[in-house]
Amino acid sequence: MVGLIVWLVIGGVVGWLASIVMRTDGQQGIFLNIIVGIVGAFVGGWLFGGGDINSGVITPTTFLVSLVGAIILLALVNLVRRGSLR
Repeated sequence: MVGLIVWLVIGGVVGWLASIVMRTDGQQGIFLNIIVGIVGAFVGGWLFGGGDINSGVITPTTFLVSLVGAIILLALVNLVRRGSLR
């Protein structure tokens, strides 16, 4: 149970930081930040060969991989929705 809470909190922080970097913070709430953080972690883990927050180990490297994955996810969403990376 504690692992789930930590996963949600770290996912929320990752999603929030990615939304600040991509300037979409005003459009997203906490729930969407958590979703972006967790899905972005999967994207980062897939692109960089594992080592994301979803693997259960939280280190600066896994945090960074998850953050980069979340930024890439938001960039792709912006590209599809607006036709630009912003």
